[in-house]
Amino acid sequence: MIKRRDFLKYALTHCTFGAATISISPVLYAKSKPVAERQLAFYNLHTGEKLSATYWANDNYIDTELQSINHLLRDHRSGEMQPIDKNLLDLLYVLQQTVDKNGTYHIISGYRSPKTNARLRQQSNGVAKKSLHMLGKAIDVRLPGVELNHLRKAALSLQAGGVGYYPKSNFVHLDTGRPRFW
Repeated sequence: MIKRRDFLKYALTHCTFGAATISISPVLYAKSKPVAERQLAFYNLHTGEKLSATYWANDNYIDTELQSINHLLRDHRSGEMQPIDKNLLDLLYVLQQTVDKNGTYHIISGYRSPKTNARLRQQSNGVAKKSLHMLGKAIDVRLPGVELNHLRKAALSLQAGGVGYYPKSNFVHLDTGRPRFW
């Protein structure tokens, strides 16, 4: 457990004045290991695109890398993009540390436009009307080399957002909403 003093020290050194935005959520900060850089690798199953990105370095997010991630995680049906929540990226990063596997996340779904989400809702009862995918705050993934149930349990242990388990479709849903599971 992180000590209050350590958290406050971290918050003061990683906040931007005015917005007071912490560069990693307190829950994830408490569970992460100190590093100079945060990297993620993605493979979009729908477009075939691959990306390896150092999205955070020198205590800052890297805008060009975030833009590349936004592009890769766009709605592949419409081409629309939305900024992906930085806390979602941090969640993916810390999840990899938790399962001790630095691999390439296979992306089933990242951002979804409201129109795409409505169309998917008509086809399936498993699509939320107010899905966090539409805000860039949710992602459906698997991590080759990590059993899906192990990935799910590790995500639940972080208590940093929603975790959905879809073993028949072979993916885990992660989001930065309130901690919950299904």
